[in-house]
Formats: sequence, C-alpha cells, structure tokens
Amino acid sequence: MTETESHLDHYLNSSLDNYIQETAQLCAQPSISAKKQGMNACADLVVQILERHGFHSQKFETPGNPIIIGRAQGGSERTLLFYNHYDVQPPEPLELWTTPPFEPSIRDGALYARGAKDDKGEFIARLAAVDAARTAHGGSLPCNITFILEGEEEIGSPHIAQFVREHIDLLKSNAAIWEEGGIDYEGYPGTSLGCRGILYVELEVETLKRDAHSGGAHIIPNAAWRLLEALSSLKGPQNEIRIPGFYDQALPPSSKDLELIEALPDFETWARDTYGVKEFVGGLSGKDLNRAIFNSTCNIAGLSAGYQGEGLKTVIPARASAKVDFRLVPEQDPEDIFNKLRAHLDREGFADIDLKKVGEMWPYKASADDPFIFLSAHTAESVYQRSYRLTPLTGGSSPIYAFADPLGGIPVISAGVGYADNRTHSPDEHVRLDDFLNAARHISRIIYGFSDLS
Repeated sequence: MTETESHLDHYLNSSLDNYIQETAQLCAQPSISAKKQGMNACADLVVQILERHGFHSQKFETPGNPIIIGRAQGGSERTLLFYNHYDVQPPEPLELWTTPPFEPSIRDGALYARGAKDDKGEFIARLAAVDAARTAHGGSLPCNITFILEGEEEIGSPHIAQFVREHIDLLKSNAAIWEEGGIDYEGYPGTSLGCRGILYVELEVETLKRDAHSGGAHIIPNAAWRLLEALSSLKGPQNEIRIPGFYDQALPPSSKDLELIEALPDFETWARDTYGVKEFVGGLSGKDLNRAIFNSTCNIAGLSAGYQGEGLKTVIPARASAKVDFRLVPEQDPEDIFNKLRAHLDREGFADIDLKKVGEMWPYKASADDPFIFLSAHTAESVYQRSYRLTPLTGGSSPIYAFADPLGGIPVISAGVGYADNRTHSPDEHVRLDDFLNAARHISRIIYGFSDLS
C-alpha cells in the first residue's frame, strides 16, 4: 500500500460513522418521484449536503423535479463527473419491511432504509471519497469534481437529456462515474461497459362503453381477449420479436464482447437460487445466459382488465390495458421501434389498440480499452484484492446516453456500494457498511489517479 492510499484509508476508516449518519439523514427524507412526495424538500437537503462538503451548488427547476449541480475546483484541468439521483422507489408493500422504510436502522452491519443503496448511500459514499482525497492532497482536490443529481431517475429520467444539452458548459468533463457499481455475487469488483436502451409503452383497448354480463360473451366483444390477441402478435414461438424491422439496427456482440463474456462466471446456479427459476427463457443455460444480454426483449410489465376481486363477478370487460417494455441493444432507436410497433399493430388489424409512449432511453456502450477503465480496474484490485470483471452490457437502462455523446464521448464507469442482494427496489433495502467503506476507498483512489491520465 502506498503512503497516499494509507492516508485515504485512515481518513475513511476514522470517519465512517459520520458518513453513515449522514446517509441516514438523507434516507429519512422521503423522495418518491412516482408519487411526487418530498421531492423539493429532498432537493434542498442535497444542496445543503453538497455545500457542507465544499461544493458550490445550484438547484435548477425543470418541468419535473429539480436537478442539482455541485462543483469543486481541483489542482488540474481535468474534471471528473459524478451522476447520482435523489429520488427513490415507492416503499410498498410496507408490511414486508422489518423496520419502517424512512426510519433508517442499523443492524447486522448494514443500514436499512429506502434509498440506503439506491441511490442515497451511493451519493454519500462518493462525498466521503472526495473528502478523503482532499484531505490526503493537503486540503485541495487533485482534479475538478462535478456532481449532478436528478430527481426523476426512478420514473425514466424524462428531462435529463434536455437539461444536459442546455447546460453543457457546466457539465464539461473528461470522464464520469455513474450510479450503481460495487461487487458481484461472488465478491468481485467490476463495471459494465454499457447498458441497454428502453421503450416503455402502454396499450389500451375499449370494446364497450361499459362492462357487460358474461352471458352475452357469444356475441359481445371482450376487451381482454382483444388485447391478448394484440400482445400475442408481438412475439413468436421461439421468443423472437415479430415486429417487422425490429432487429434492423441491432448490433451483434463484437469479438471483444464475446471475449469478455467468456471470462465472466456462469451465474446459472445463483440465478436459480435467487429467483426460483425452473427454466430460463428459450431453455438457455450456462454461458448462453451471459451471451443472451445481447438479445433485445419484449416484456409485459403489467396487465389490467375486468374484475379481479374476491369471489365471482361474471362480466365481459369493456376496457383492457397493458404496460410493455422493450430492452434495446446498441444502435436500436426507441423512437424508431415505437413507430414500427404502431405500424405492426395497424398491419395486423389492431388499429383499435391505443398506443402511448411512456418512457424511452437510448443504449450506451464504451470501449474496453479506455485508460479510465484501466484506472478503475487497477484501483479496485488494490481495494478488493480480487480481479476486476468487465461486463460488455447490462440488462437495465440508464440515461448515460444523455451525457456521454453530448460531452464528447467521455468514458463512463460504475463504482459503488452494491452487492448482489441489496434488495434494491424491494422491502428491506440496505447497504452494508463494509461495502460503503470499500466503495469510498475505491473512488478516492480513482480521484487521486485521474489527474494523471492522458
């Protein structure tokens, strides 16, 4: 361990309790974007926290929730950007929480609260890393640091792309550390080089002006069946998506992607145990599960029609609706897919199905050979004492695209407090204190080495 690393670790170990308490303070403030609950109060608290840690902070109003930027000058011309969000998922079902979601509780070496990991604990761990780097560097930062925090990530980040375009001068940077990150289910650190895009839509059909008696089902059209027929037209028996032109722009994995995939562990047993899967989609198993990350998806996220209460109610539903998301691989365009979906429904005789776009994000993918990736790998291995795993693509979506391209194609990594079972988005969400500490140790080293990258 170098002298600098020793200084960083000493500071973080001696100050850990203070940062955990600060995380608890932030988690105690509800900020549920889906319900518009507590958003302004939490935004104001984020501003206060940033200023407490030496950042010049600005709160920007948007058509949705505020976006906050905090900036601190360092000793080089290079700027490292951190992206986080202060909104959280709804906490329901409340009865499955061991302790109330907005009353942070420390037990068994972890802090439990909604947002403890996603994304408030992540944010405070990064501030801890900044403070450590500043202390080890004689009171000044080795590079410029910019934080951007939005309040709409959990509802699809509808305003972040426009905001970035309008505030490029404030956000100019040479690389970015995104939310998420940490260690995988085997305890190895790593990062993903990219994420899939998403198109989220709602389909709705109305066949009657009101529900009808099911005794007339031999002549009266059923909205639920009509919708199911439309949905079944979207996928074929081999799980292929049947929308004409859907795959036209989809990039297959490169030889480097396949090389990285082959180096990853087989996670079949873990996935079966975690989710209780009996058979995976398409009968996949082993390393084929890793390769399938480059398969675009069409997923029914929710269905609603007719009577769903207790007991009998014999009705013909007048209305039916479904929420559907498409996960898109690099080069697929959600707007193009939306237009092709509408054309497909019309061509198949489903012009009566109302189609509404709810959310969209574009795919993003970085190069595995960027020096910033090597810096993250080297510093992670010094902290975790394990090799660094690169994943070419993750299954989820993120507004990385809104930053990377407008800012000149900067490299983006993830480094954070996560592990395989933080219960993110679920009851009893938590962050382990050791993971919080290691994330801060890792990021403080990245900050220290960043100014020397060419």
